[in-house]
Amino acid sequence: MYARTATAALVAAAVVGTGTLLMPGTEALAAGGTAADAKRTAPVVIAHRGASAYAPENTLAAVDKADALGFDWVENDVQLTRDGVLVVVHDTDLKRTTDVEEVFPERAPWAVKDFTAKEIAKLDAGSWFGPRFAGAKVPTLEQYLKRVERNRQKLLLEIKSPELYPGIEKETLRVLRRNGWLDRAHVKNRLVVQSFGADSVKKVHQLRPDITTGFLGTPAVADLPSYAAFTDQINPSHPSVSADYVAAVHALKGAHGRKLRVNTWTVNDAATAAKVAGLGVDGIITNNPDVVREATR
Repeated sequence: MYARTATAALVAAAVVGTGTLLMPGTEALAAGGTAADAKRTAPVVIAHRGASAYAPENTLAAVDKADALGFDWVENDVQLTRDGVLVVVHDTDLKRTTDVEEVFPERAPWAVKDFTAKEIAKLDAGSWFGPRFAGAKVPTLEQYLKRVERNRQKLLLEIKSPELYPGIEKETLRVLRRNGWLDRAHVKNRLVVQSFGADSVKKVHQLRPDITTGFLGTPAVADLPSYAAFTDQINPSHPSVSADYVAAVHALKGAHGRKLRVNTWTVNDAATAAKVAGLGVDGIITNNPDVVREATR
């Protein structure tokens, strides 16, 4: 979730040690800075569905735009097609971000799970965003992983609506493994798997305890210890975050024995970015990564 930059201070913050997702402040101290320097360390910035303010969300173009802007970490969503192929798309139907209603007018309500991968590959996933993106496709997870790997980026992968897709956790891990993303280097430094489904996060943790996991939501403070047993991050929406809540999360150790992290979403303006940074969050998920980077430096 680190933004690549030419300045020495931010490069040090991004690559201290192995480049693992460190707590705010630890990067500066590890680089030999003072405690005051540590307090000024910016949250890491995660490009939501790629740099989705500038290119159609969850497409390879959005991944490339995040890379062009200098951001290492991208977030995406995965779902299963009717024939069991993982595709990268956010909504559980295809209406908003493709031309599915024109291509398959008889197939309402156009749910992702009702289409094969071959059928989804026929759709235009770019024209809705702008004519220059006409012809962009809904990528498979495998295609997406290859692009992220080519760009030497890192991935915050969301398992979307797992209740609709029995076995999606196992299939996600299978595709990650087949594409080299479950080796030590990727697991340690370049991959986080998250979901709104607590049971889904638990399943990933059970199948691969070495993977860093995140829970999307804002559990009650009293419930945080139970989440800490199977996750490493609590990732709430920004309106639900307070300094006290962040402190309560940070007071606990997660599934891997490190302090729980807080990555908040979806922050797209400078004022909100500065506000949540002041609350002590570890990361900010945003459609506008460049705006958030400037606001939180």
